[in-house]
Amino acid sequence: MIARPPRKTTPTFGLARVLSKRGICSRSQAEKLAREGRVTVDGRVERDPEFPIRGHEHIEVDGGGAEAVASVYIMMNKPRGLVTTAADERGRDTVYSALADTGLPWIGPVGRLDRASEGLLLLSNDTVWAAGITEPATHVDKTYHVQISGQPGESVLAAMCAGVHEEGDLLRARSVTLLRQGERNAWLEVTLDEGRNRHIRRLLAALGFDVLRLVRVAIGSLVLGELPKGQWRHLTDAEVAALRTAPAKGRGAPSPVRPAARPSASRRG
Repeated sequence: MIARPPRKTTPTFGLARVLSKRGICSRSQAEKLAREGRVTVDGRVERDPEFPIRGHEHIEVDGGGAEAVASVYIMMNKPRGLVTTAADERGRDTVYSALADTGLPWIGPVGRLDRASEGLLLLSNDTVWAAGITEPATHVDKTYHVQISGQPGESVLAAMCAGVHEEGDLLRARSVTLLRQGERNAWLEVTLDEGRNRHIRRLLAALGFDVLRLVRVAIGSLVLGELPKGQWRHLTDAEVAALRTAPAKGRGAPSPVRPAARPSASRRG
């Protein structure tokens, strides 16, 4: 008897995930749209966000086609005081106010900067690309300039790299450099290869220092540069590719601290 080859099965994906992968909206927004009855699959309203999609179905949202849209990648110099959500329950201003009337399709933040932080923020509708930057396993470097109260010695910088346990999390930096130091505060350059909620603020608080300003200046090889505060621009193809192929880093010992050769009495900001 000749055995028949196994029948090939077409993989399925949940409806909300498909809408997100196509760049229509975020996954949570897609789930909400489905539950509100605003999504149809082959002409029938489908309220189940996990309804299986094989790829040949015709999907519409609010009566319009939901085909994949062109991928968009932008960088923004986020000002302090804005939240990185599409809509804030407390009515606070969001980063999307800077994108009003631009004609851009839906784009979501790639990672987050809390309301009090500023600097480089990426936004895109390419969820696979975004996950490659934000997933902990990829260890893409994020670099920050941090103004703190007080005068940290080399032992503090070493402790930041060694790490501290705080509320069940090991918080540490991959590298720390003292940029300059004044009588009352100092500027550090801190690089992380993982990011927990309020990582740097919690790490420094555990060591007895308050964060006065926190500015993200680089993600991988992409630097904030001279982009004006509150402004944005499209990434170049080369910049997108560089972040897509950013090599994963191991979990070896953190880099040694690098104190400034000659701390200055001047202060930034």
